[in-house]
Amino acid sequence: MFTSIILAAGMGTRMKSEMPKVIHKVCGKELVRWVIDASLEAGADEAVAVIGHKADMVRPLIEDSARIAVQAEQLGTGHAVMQAGEYIRSANGCIVVLNGDIPLIKAETIKKAVEYHTALGNSATVITAELEDASGYGRIVRGSEGEVLRIVEQKDASEEEKKIREINSGMYVFDSDALAGALEKLAPNNAQGEYYLTDTLEILRGEGKRIGGYAIEDNDEIRGINNRVQLSEAEAIMQKRINERHMLSGVTIINPSSVFIGAEVEIGTDTVIASNVTLAGNTKIGSGCTVEMGCRIEDSVIGDNVSVLNSVILGSEIGEGTSVGPFAYVRPGCAVGRNVKIGDFVEIKNVRIDDGTKISHLTYLGDADIGRNVNFGCGTVTCNYDGKDKFRSVIGDNVFVGCNTNLVSPVNVGDGAYIAAGSTITDDIPDKNLAIARARQVNKNDWKGNKYNA
Repeated sequence: MFTSIILAAGMGTRMKSEMPKVIHKVCGKELVRWVIDASLEAGADEAVAVIGHKADMVRPLIEDSARIAVQAEQLGTGHAVMQAGEYIRSANGCIVVLNGDIPLIKAETIKKAVEYHTALGNSATVITAELEDASGYGRIVRGSEGEVLRIVEQKDASEEEKKIREINSGMYVFDSDALAGALEKLAPNNAQGEYYLTDTLEILRGEGKRIGGYAIEDNDEIRGINNRVQLSEAEAIMQKRINERHMLSGVTIINPSSVFIGAEVEIGTDTVIASNVTLAGNTKIGSGCTVEMGCRIEDSVIGDNVSVLNSVILGSEIGEGTSVGPFAYVRPGCAVGRNVKIGDFVEIKNVRIDDGTKISHLTYLGDADIGRNVNFGCGTVTCNYDGKDKFRSVIGDNVFVGCNTNLVSPVNVGDGAYIAAGSTITDDIPDKNLAIARARQVNKNDWKGNKYNA
């Protein structure tokens, strides 16, 4: 059992952004949410996010998954942890201190660090890493039994200490009572007038308590995000993890380096994802689907055995066995049934389409309820907007709509109706009626206005 405290109050000036650093995104999820979710997945009883800079922008994004503490004035890492004092004092077990700009930390690593800390009976455990080049990092100086004696900053390190490759990641596990006591003794004894969390380790060691060090296995996990370059590097690492997870779960991804899959996306087995595909938001894709090159699917639910080719699907549901595209645009609010065809250059918006209907090409359908086994000819348009208001039309089952038909909403088309090509429908059509709404053809003989007859 443990409580996680995520430090997320900093400005992040090197991001050159109007947004707080911790709400920039990696694979569609905010940096701080990656850390919160990892700690909860590792078994945290609760997560506490310490926010400060532009807290009003951060709070709405995380308050559903974390407790909130506010650091109104940024006076160092120790001061930030102090703001979560009520949670530390009431914690039952360990406190894990994490940073809100380290999104690559894994739940498994947090869990192992807590287990290591508990097994050795440490009062504090520093999460460490070994780097080929440790320049700029605080070095971990260990004793003969592996305990951490001190953390030496680069500027204070001797030549021998500079050879140490094990560094401080800035993440820790504490006994809750030990941390609470050390924070009470913490003082800003430095030129900056700040409270440093690392000083709590010296306090605890001075009290004869054991300080341990848990070395992580994957150094990518401690990558902090300070600028857009590092954000891009973290995105690439996280995307590789996400894609590999899906492939190991039975999804085929062709050319994974070109495919973007968001953190929340779910994909069924035996689905094939081609190159240059984006799957974002809360998207769920069923089994046996084919998502061809150039597709974007966002916040949508795709049933089993669906084929999508060079198309965009946003905020919609697509039933099993349906085919979409090429070059179709499914706008938000659509609910498409099973075995439907949404063909090339078809745009639909806020429509409900029942099973077996075919919309093969060059058609716009907006704000409509469409029945089963309807066939739309090329060039059909629902005229759903009169310049002021939107109107909805209803089309029954087994309707045939001829090419170049305009349906001026609101109209109701009955079951089994047939609409002649070129019609503009402004009135309801009863069941099984043929509707013809076009002027009779008139041929003008010897038309002098025709330049070809001049």
